[in-house]
This record gives sequence, structure tokens and C-alpha cells, in this order.
Amino acid sequence: MPAIIYTNRLDHIVHLTPPGSVQAASEQFRKLGFHVIDGGTHADGLTANALVVFSDGVYLELISFTHPVSHYPPTSPSYHARTHHQWANKDPGWVAYSMLGAPGIKRPISERINSLAASAGLDLRYAPEVPGGRQRPDGVELKWEITAPERWAEKEGGMRLPFFCGDVTSRTLRVPTQPGSNTEHENGAHGIAHLRVIAPHSSFADVSRELTSVFIGEPPIVDSPTRHAWLLKVPGKANWHPRLILNEVDEANEAEKDFVRSNGAGLFEIGVRVGNGVSGSVQTPYGKVVWVPASS
Repeated sequence: MPAIIYTNRLDHIVHLTPPGSVQAASEQFRKLGFHVIDGGTHADGLTANALVVFSDGVYLELISFTHPVSHYPPTSPSYHARTHHQWANKDPGWVAYSMLGAPGIKRPISERINSLAASAGLDLRYAPEVPGGRQRPDGVELKWEITAPERWAEKEGGMRLPFFCGDVTSRTLRVPTQPGSNTEHENGAHGIAHLRVIAPHSSFADVSRELTSVFIGEPPIVDSPTRHAWLLKVPGKANWHPRLILNEVDEANEAEKDFVRSNGAGLFEIGVRVGNGVSGSVQTPYGKVVWVPASS
């Protein structure tokens, strides 16, 4: 019997900061009460990262370019790679979120999504899976496969849909949940409660239909005409399901309006599950985090 392929298993969330700022961003996240683990430099040498790992197996990736564009000779291959990187046109903040991929399956996830999107009459296409990787500070080489929407690198609208990251090497190498202290945080965080994507009224319905195709036909929970949600799975063990929430932009909220004007529909905030007694929200260097008590 073939294995069930899930496309709604949350893998990680990407937080971008300016070039060369991974260590500074790591310190800022530590001040918010997170335990931060050094990650390493990616295989192309263009980006470096650090990780915030939760006990449910999901993690935050704190990423920055290693150098600004001006570092590279204008006619060099490195300059072309840097200026055409998927994050090159993105503002700092929550730039992307990933679901767990499934390398080596007979019918790739990209093909499954594209077939459903075509059947629904949507202008949505995921690119074929491509290899990726990075080297950890301890020298261990990690390998994975990525598929993402073909419009992923666009300035506007490239961050409303997930990409997929599937491990070729063991996921335990990429996501170090052991020793257990790696997932212990001073702020009591133990998982993701929600991701909130916001969209203008003009594209809300289309984004909802696109997400339905990405989640292999799973329709949204309609909380209201301006708020749809999908239940997500996690890679590890947990007694909760994160929610992907799609909201129409709040026209009374200047921060949301500014975000949509700059980015189009995209990931605006994340909710982190913390111990009871902690609530409210905080600002990372460039993104919003909502504290969600475990009892909520």
C-alpha cells in the first residue's frame, strides 16, 4: 500500500534580515527568549542561517545574505546568482514558510499540485524539484530537494504560498531536536500556533483557491467571509494542530496596509505556543510574533 503523501506538514518558517546580520538577528531572538542554534552557510555560499527549533519539530530559520550585492563583480556568475536569488527582492521579515517535501516519490508534489491547480483553472504552477543543501559548522553536509511556486522570487505575491523542502539526508541532521535542550526556550515556547497570511480584497478568493490546491484539494475552514483557515500537521509529536490563517487586510491597520502595498499577499505574522501567563505580541527585528498561551 503506497504511503500517504501529506502536503500540509509544516516544516519551517523563514525570517530574513539584512546582509551579514545572522549573528545580530540571533542575539535579538535570544533576547525574545528563544534558544538559537548556529546553522551554517548554504551550498551556494550566498546565505547563512541560524535555527530556533521547537519540540514539535518545526523550526524558525533566521537567514541573511552573506554579502550585499555590491560585494560581487557585476559580470561574475556570483553577481547573477545573488541578484536572481529568491530572497533578493524581499523586504526583511517573514519572507517564506515551508511544508515538508517528499523526495523520490513516483509522482512529485509539484506535479500533484499543478494538476489540481489546472483542474481548478488557476494560474498556479510549482517548479520541478531541485537539489539544495548546506554545510553545518561541524562540517556535516546536508542535502534536500526544493519545489516552490514559479512566481516565488517575485517582489509582490511571492510569499503567500508555501514552498516544500524534502530531506535527502536525514532530517535529524537538518533539524537538531536533540539534545532536548535545543528545544527548550526561556519564553516557554514549544511550537507554532498559527501562521497568518494577509491579502487584499481583490486577491483573497484567488489565494484561498490556490492554497486549497496546494493542500491537495483540502477546502478551508471558513471562519468568516474574510478569514479562511487550514489545519496543519507537524513533523514531530504534538497534541495540537497549527493553523494557516488567510485574512483580508484590515483597512484600519496601517501596518497591514503598508505590508500589502509593499509585498502583495504574504506571510505577515506567526503565533508561537507558550506557557500560560504569557500573552500579547512582540516584534522581531522585522516581523510580528503573537504569543499564544497553551490553554488557548
